[in-house]
Amino acid sequence: MSEAAVAELESTRKFFLTTIAVLNAEHEAFAPHADMYTTAGHVAHVAITVDWFMGGAFGAGWDTDYDVHIAQAKAVTSFDAARAMLEHSFEQAIATLRSTSEEELDQPIPNDIVMGGAPRRAVISGIVDHTAHHRGSLAVYARLCGKVPTMPYA
Repeated sequence: MSEAAVAELESTRKFFLTTIAVLNAEHEAFAPHADMYTTAGHVAHVAITVDWFMGGAFGAGWDTDYDVHIAQAKAVTSFDAARAMLEHSFEQAIATLRSTSEEELDQPIPNDIVMGGAPRRAVISGIVDHTAHHRGSLAVYARLCGKVPTMPYA
C-alpha cells in the first residue's frame, strides 16, 4: 500500500508540474491582486504545505503558525527556486513513505489537532487535494498571463 501512496504523490507532482510548465521566471512576480500570492509564492506555498502535512503525520507535529507559512511563501520571489522547493518537498515526502512500514502508515497521527485521529496515510489525500486546488489556481494564473496550461492527464 505504501507504493500506492508513493504512486499517488508521484502523479500529483506530475499533474502539478505539467500544469505550471507554461510558466517561468517571466511570470514569477505575477499576482491577480496585491493580497494574493505571486506565481512564485504560490508554488512555494504548495511545497511548504507538502512539508507541513508530512511533518504533522511523521515529524515534529502540526506547526499551526500559518502566518509564518504565508510569509515564507510570499518571501519566495524566484519561480525556479519555488519549483526546486516543490521538487524537494515531494522527494522528501516520497522518501518518507518508502521508509515507513504499512503498520506505521496505519497508526493514528500523533497529534490529532488536524485530521483528528486519522491514520498517518491520510495525509496523502490532504496533499493530493491541496495540490489539486492550487494547480487549478495556477492554471487560472497562467491564462491571465496569456498562456494555455497543458492538459495534465495526457
